[in-house]
Amino acid sequence: MEYDVVIVGAGPSGLSAAIRLKQIDPEISVVVLEKGSEVGAHILSGAVLDPSGLDRLIPDWKEKGAPLNTEVVDDNFFVLGESGQVRVPNWPMPPLMNNHGNYVVSMGNVCRWMAEQAEELGVEIFPGMAASQLVWDGDRVKGVVAGEFGRNPDGTIGDGYEPGMELHGKYVFIAEGVRGSLSKEIIAKLGLDAGSEPQKYGIGMKEIWEVSPEKFKKGRVVHTMGWPLGKNAGGGSFIYHFEDNQVLVGFVVHLNYKNPHLYPYMEFQRFKHHPMVAELLEGGKRVAYGARAISEGGFQSLPQLSFAGGVLLGCSAGMVNVPRIKGNHNAMHSGIEAAEAAAAALKAGREGDRLEDYDAAVRDGAVGTDLKRVRNVKPIWSRMGLTASLMLGGIDMWVSNLTGWNPMGTWKHGKTDAAATGKAADFPVIDYPKPDGKLSFDRLTNVAFSFTNHEESQPCHLKLRDPSVPIAVNLPEYAEPAQRYCPAGVYEVVEDADGPRFQINFQNCVHCKTCDIKDPSQNIVWTTPQGGDGPNYPNM
Repeated sequence: MEYDVVIVGAGPSGLSAAIRLKQIDPEISVVVLEKGSEVGAHILSGAVLDPSGLDRLIPDWKEKGAPLNTEVVDDNFFVLGESGQVRVPNWPMPPLMNNHGNYVVSMGNVCRWMAEQAEELGVEIFPGMAASQLVWDGDRVKGVVAGEFGRNPDGTIGDGYEPGMELHGKYVFIAEGVRGSLSKEIIAKLGLDAGSEPQKYGIGMKEIWEVSPEKFKKGRVVHTMGWPLGKNAGGGSFIYHFEDNQVLVGFVVHLNYKNPHLYPYMEFQRFKHHPMVAELLEGGKRVAYGARAISEGGFQSLPQLSFAGGVLLGCSAGMVNVPRIKGNHNAMHSGIEAAEAAAAALKAGREGDRLEDYDAAVRDGAVGTDLKRVRNVKPIWSRMGLTASLMLGGIDMWVSNLTGWNPMGTWKHGKTDAAATGKAADFPVIDYPKPDGKLSFDRLTNVAFSFTNHEESQPCHLKLRDPSVPIAVNLPEYAEPAQRYCPAGVYEVVEDADGPRFQINFQNCVHCKTCDIKDPSQNIVWTTPQGGDGPNYPNM
C-alpha cells in the first residue's frame, strides 16, 4: 500500500503529525499504524499535560471536547524520610516547574480523542497492526511491514498464517515511543547517535486508585523525592488527583542504579506505606496498574532526528523534560514540526530525502528551548546526588530561564544504564517487606490489572542474543537482575534438577522495554509481538 506519509505509533506525537498534515493539505494521504488493540491501549503516562502543543495543534480543543477536565489547582513538592516529610516551598522553584495552567489527564483518553479528530480529517488509523520490520531502499527507509500473524512458537509459518503488509511512504514517521524496536534499528544502522550522549532512562510504574471522597482533592499535584530510594537510586514519585475520586499514583526509578539487587517494583510498593501516602490510600481500591520506560537523557542525548525517508518523533528520540516529568507537549510539538517539514517537501515535489528542516525546527524551537534549560539536572543528580541536583540544577535552571544561557555549560551523562550496573558481590542484598495485599501487591497480581494478554502460540518476542548468558554470566556476576528490574515478572531463574534455568514468561510483558535497556550484558532484545497483544490500559 502506498501513502504519502506512513506513521508508526498512535501516541501524541504520531497523531499530532497526522492531524497537522491534513490541516495543511487534505489531499496528503496519511496512515497511522498502532500496535495496541485500540488507540490508547498502550499509552501510559503520569500525566500532568502542558497544553502548549495542543494549543498550537487544535486551538479550539475545549470547544471540541478534549478530555482535559482537571486543571491543576495545588502544586506540592516533598522530600520524604522513612516516617515523615519536608515540604519544599514553591517560591524558590524556577518558573518552568510551576504547573499553573496544566491539566491532570489520562493520556490514553487524550489520544483516543486525538484519533477521532484525525479520522474526521481523513487520516486512516489501523489499530492492532504492529510494525515489525523496516523496508529499506539502500540507506533510505521506504516503509514498514505490519500485520503479520500466525507464526508458530519456533518461528515457522502456522496453519492460520497471515503475511504482513508492506506500507510504503514518501516519508515514514517513527513515533513508537521510548526504545522502539524500529527506531533502535534506524539509529544503529545510520549512526544517528554519533556525537550525542548515551540516552538515559527511568522505569515508571503507575497505579490508579479510587480513594474516599473526603480525601480526594481534584487538581492536587504532589511530587516526592528521597525515601525509599535514598542513595540507592535516583527517582521519585507523583500523586495526581484526577477526577471521580481517582488518584494517579506513580513511582520512577532512574535506571542508572548500580546495585543489581535493587528491585524497582518493590521500591514502589514500599513507597505506598509511607505515612503520608498510606493515609491517602487506606480504605481505597487499586483499579489499574502499568509500567513503561521513560527517556531521561534530554537535550544532549537527542540523536540526529531526520534520515533519508523519515524522521524520529517524540520519545522515539527522547524529548522528556526530566525535572518537569513532562514529555507529551514536546511529543506534540515534534509531530507538528515533522508534518510541516514533510508537507513543504511534498509540495516541492520531493520525496524520500532527509528533512533537515525538521531537525532545526526541533532543536531551535519550542522543544529545544524546553530541553536546553534543564539539560544539567539529570547528570548532576546522577553524579552528585539529590541535594546537589536540587541546588546546582535549580540555579542552572533559574539562570537559563532568565537569560537562555546555562552557566554550567552542558554536563555529560557518561555510561549507559546497562554499563552502570555493578557486580552483585560489591553491593548488599536489599530486604524488601512482603506486600500486604491492601496497599502493596505482588507483581503478578498487579499485572492482572494491566489487562495484558499475548497469544501464547506465537514466537516469544523477547529475544536472547545468546541463550547461555543469563545463567552463565548474569547470574554469577549480577545475581541475574532481570528477575527484579522487570515490573511484570517476565523473567525468572527456576531451579531444576539439573540446576538453574532462565525462564521467560512473555505473556506478562507490558511492553515497558526495561529489559532491553538495563540488561548488563545487553543480551535481551525487545521486538514487537503480534498486533493487538500486550496491555489494554483503559485510561492510563
